[in-house]
Amino acid sequence: MDETGKVRAKARSGPSNPMRVGFGGALASVCEAAQLTMQKGKVSVAEISAICAGLAGAAQPESERKMKQLLTEEFPEKLVRVCTDLDLTLEATGSGPAIVLIAGTGSAAVGRGSDGQMARVGGHGPLLGDEGSAYDVGQRAAIAAMRARDRGKADSTLAARILRELRVANWEELELRVYRVADEVFPRIFPVIVAAAEEGDRTARKLLQDGARALAELVGDLVERLKLKSHRFLLVKTGGMVGHTKYFEGILDERLRAAAPHARFGKLAMSPAEAAGSMALRLTIREEI
Repeated sequence: MDETGKVRAKARSGPSNPMRVGFGGALASVCEAAQLTMQKGKVSVAEISAICAGLAGAAQPESERKMKQLLTEEFPEKLVRVCTDLDLTLEATGSGPAIVLIAGTGSAAVGRGSDGQMARVGGHGPLLGDEGSAYDVGQRAAIAAMRARDRGKADSTLAARILRELRVANWEELELRVYRVADEVFPRIFPVIVAAAEEGDRTARKLLQDGARALAELVGDLVERLKLKSHRFLLVKTGGMVGHTKYFEGILDERLRAAAPHARFGKLAMSPAEAAGSMALRLTIREEI
């Protein structure tokens, strides 16, 4: 992004959550994205004034400090800001009161009140939260199927579909895979549940109803914290769980309207990457002042 706010180039790279791929892996992905973008935009490193990296896993102060140190060493004499991916999504709403619900592999909500106060809920990862996420819904489905098997029951239609989707012969094989790569297994179950729910499967629909309730509770908690219960504000849904299924979208919207009766459903004004560019641009403006 240039000094006028015009996007000069865009690029993609690999995962950059330091809690999942390590700080070295996160740094490599961010630097690769930066290098590819500069090549596309025909911009040299010398022309860069500021960098903003919005990363999942950077919420903890120690993680933020370490990533900022690494990026400062990689890009010396540049202004560097490290924030979370949630900060970027909130920035991408524009101005005014807003709440963004992130529903994907993980779950979280971030918001800004009428007075400018900002807060977040969720986003603590699968061990401490992520209620209603694709990981959570998939895990609940697998646990229910395995408990039924423990009681000597035959696999339900939904359970059999899960095994086929994951290309495993039985639940013992699935269990082994979960202990190796749980992050890959449970989110892949979510689309199976969605398809079954669309066809009327009662178990799948109950799983999605519980997931929608948990996601709406995140928004409800933010509405209370930011004192938005009686205020008009923008509510944005984003993430891999959103916009793909009529049944889940319907029950999620119903729950969200109950939690936030004055919310106006809308979309992000810009991409999170553009929001990072805007935050970097503000760093240069403050520096000039």
